[in-house]
Amino acid sequence: MRRLDGVTLALDQGLFAACAEEMGITLMRTAHSPNIKERLDYSCAVFDAGARLVAQAAHIPVHLGSLPRAVEAALAIGPLGPGDTVLLNDPFAGGTHLPDLTLVSPVFLPAPGRGKARLEFLVASRAHHADIGGAAPGSMPLAREIYEEGFRAPPVFLERGGVVQRDVLELLLANVRTPAERRADLAAQLGAQRTGAARLQAFARRRGPGALPRAAAALMDHAERVVRAALARLPRGRFRFVDFLDDDGLSDRPVRIAVTLTLGGGGARVDLSGSSPQVAGPVNAVEPVARAAAAYALRCVVGGDLPVNHGTFRPLEVVAPPGSVVNARPPAAVAAGNVETSQRIVDAVLGAFARALPAVIPAASSGTMNNLLIGGIDPRRGVPFAYYETLAGGHGAGPGWHGASAMQAHMTNTRNTPVEALEHAYPLRVHATRIRRGSGGRGRWRGGDGIMREIELRADARVTVISERRRRGPYGLAGGGAGAPGENLVRRTARSSPRRLPGKFQIDLGRGAVLTVASPGGGGHGRRARRTR
Repeated sequence: MRRLDGVTLALDQGLFAACAEEMGITLMRTAHSPNIKERLDYSCAVFDAGARLVAQAAHIPVHLGSLPRAVEAALAIGPLGPGDTVLLNDPFAGGTHLPDLTLVSPVFLPAPGRGKARLEFLVASRAHHADIGGAAPGSMPLAREIYEEGFRAPPVFLERGGVVQRDVLELLLANVRTPAERRADLAAQLGAQRTGAARLQAFARRRGPGALPRAAAALMDHAERVVRAALARLPRGRFRFVDFLDDDGLSDRPVRIAVTLTLGGGGARVDLSGSSPQVAGPVNAVEPVARAAAAYALRCVVGGDLPVNHGTFRPLEVVAPPGSVVNARPPAAVAAGNVETSQRIVDAVLGAFARALPAVIPAASSGTMNNLLIGGIDPRRGVPFAYYETLAGGHGAGPGWHGASAMQAHMTNTRNTPVEALEHAYPLRVHATRIRRGSGGRGRWRGGDGIMREIELRADARVTVISERRRRGPYGLAGGGAGAPGENLVRRTARSSPRRLPGKFQIDLGRGAVLTVASPGGGGHGRRARRTR
């Protein structure tokens, strides 16, 4: 294949990325739930006919890094035709955790000459739906098996030939607490799919038959060359790091995440052997999540302005032993593996990179998404509600900079829910949202501070919190101090004394109860210089 010049590659990269970004804008503008339209808890990407990533929008790393497995699973159910859309959320068949509903649609383009249009690309969207059934509102309970976590869909056709399959849609809606919201959000996802397909078809008409697949292949080859060259400049060797999750939510035992990083020959190998066996609680991760976390860490280390596609990650090998907490087998509960274990894998992989590149890698960031889920019956409307949000924390300091405060970190890339939108949509009142001053780790360079959010329930509700770094704070580097651990507090009434709760809990609270979630600060970097008189 003829190598394209740099200007053409840059234009093609922007073209494909713009397609994914426009999908995301369509989804955001037409979604119903605050979690999607306000927090932007979704991701969109473009793939070639072989399920290889071509381009992605600047959305959520844990979604994007695991999407290729979903596209492979969609292709495996049989030939896809024009107007088809595949739906899935099964973590053991291309998904991550059950609230993430994924749609995959084929894009047919004219073949060179006068041949029949053929499948050249696929577009995919993944959105976190605020409830998908299961044992607790929000569908992230402290479960022992996946059957407790909600409605589970292997790859099935949601659309055939542009016609929504009503039986599939109604089956899903019959198993969730907020069917009207789910229907609206799925319609928004279908709109995003159509936007992506239409844009690729318009690009193909402008560029001519066969041009876009050639451009996609050239971009992958370019990305691979850049990444291999960058990795070849890194120190060769084997570097190890171990970190821990506080617990699995059902016991007090820490959960080990072990990484052996091997660098050399223009490649990187991330071996997660030595991590804990899969556990009883919901912090198990499936293999695509572990791969996404490793890929994200690699992309951070390589840096630079390069396309993110299949070629970017060809130099990366990930070993995740089956039956471990980083590659669980059914019927393991996995809801928290997507949001919490992915974060700890990143911390461990970056910790291993810090052994190789101590002058480059920052200390650990907050290391948790601080998942907050509240659900019950909204007394204003007499219908069920389900609120979901992840809360920001502190970023780790680096060699030469302080950590940012009150920011989502690593595998999440979402916003907070604006107070006005939250109180309008749910029977909740926000007493305070503020920076948790002094929670960042000390050092020559200070870790960023976490946040504190205090919410009053205006209805009886079941509350679930899935959080981490409550027992030990995010690690510092080069003599820097750890960030302050987070904490979760509850008051049964506004005037009662606060009671400290563990990092993962589920509790039924009455109207007037007040819940406080305080997130960890980031780790510090470097020793502070001693004062001299």
